[in-house]
Amino acid sequence: MRAADGRVVLISGAARGIGRAIADRLAADGYRLSLGVRTPGRLGEVFPDALVTRFDAQAPDTAAQWIAATVERFGRIDALVNNAGVLTPFTLAEGSEAELDRHWEVNVKAPLRLIRAAMPHLVAAGEGRIVTIASTDGKRVRPGSALAYAMTKHAVVALTHAARLEGWPHGVRATALCPGAVDTDLIADLPGVTPKADRLAPATIAASVAFLLALPTNASVAELVLNTRMEASL
Repeated sequence: MRAADGRVVLISGAARGIGRAIADRLAADGYRLSLGVRTPGRLGEVFPDALVTRFDAQAPDTAAQWIAATVERFGRIDALVNNAGVLTPFTLAEGSEAELDRHWEVNVKAPLRLIRAAMPHLVAAGEGRIVTIASTDGKRVRPGSALAYAMTKHAVVALTHAARLEGWPHGVRATALCPGAVDTDLIADLPGVTPKADRLAPATIAASVAFLLALPTNASVAELVLNTRMEASL
């Protein structure tokens, strides 16, 4: 397994929930962190050795700005964790196109912008890594699934496979991490979700990211599905 060795990792949406758990774990493991959040606030006090800068998934220019700031600070990029996302109720019958557009902007277009901007640096690193936090809703649609979320998570899985194909000859490996329900504020008020007692802890997702980043280049995982319930193979 590969040691952290001060490798530089970008994490989007790192202020809370899954992103914060990933930042906590990777900092403890010895990675150097670049944290992209909509409102940096006092996060820099929590991670004093990290670069904490503005990244808004709905503000296109902030993707390239964040990448440039990271390279200026650390001189390199070794991994990108696409974590920022949005999830609201949306069905075939109800939900505005504006809300669907917001899902596409945050869940698909923002990761695309970051991958495009980071890829030359990941290639230069020689063993770059991309981990995209997708969902089991990116693998199937169940009755009651939030449709806009499921549609965009299917798309971001496809995007991650495209990044895997493009980066492969250069040692870049990309994984779509597809967990079931995670116990965060994102799903706290949604009807019909997995009971709280059965949800994954954010720390479990963080441990999975740490595992993927530690794998050698000849052990590539295209998709990692973490089920919270018994389902047919995804």
